[in-house]
Amino acid sequence: MLIIPYNTSSLMPIIIHLDDIMSQRKVSLSELSNMVGITLSNLSIIKNGKCRAIRLHTLSAICKALDCQPGDILEYTDQPVLARGKAIAT
Repeated sequence: MLIIPYNTSSLMPIIIHLDDIMSQRKVSLSELSNMVGITLSNLSIIKNGKCRAIRLHTLSAICKALDCQPGDILEYTDQPVLARGKAIAT
């Protein structure tokens, strides 16, 4: 699980579960790259949370390749979160 704040002053991040889904499906980054039709480096940027946006077409292709829903990959939380998905009790 990877936490991505949608802006630097935000405590409301988007959590990316792409690594978890890939692991469950036993799909490597290079396999997914070939299945989706995007470069390994661009897929790595998405997986590591360094992208600022993702096209719906790309998200759709990832979901089709991994047989999942967008909500399986992306999660929004309004709770303050520490690095690597540890929620802060409020």
